[in-house]
Amino acid sequence: MEINEKMTMNDAIKISPAAVKIFGKYNMDSCCGGFQEIGAAAKAGGVDLDKLMKELRESAKQGAVS
Repeated sequence: MEINEKMTMNDAIKISPAAVKIFGKYNMDSCCGGFQEIGAAAKAGGVDLDKLMKELRESAKQGAVS
């Protein structure tokens, strides 16, 4: 499953546990704010959504089992 901006941050973390570090890099609260959609949280925090999504998707690919 591919991570998309309509997913909650918690759902992205389930797909790629490395997403926690990526959200932290952008000062996005994935603990208490994990229920938020990625796109909405990025917009609220002034985060470049395209850059964030690229990093999240790459982390999911790296964590995938071949």
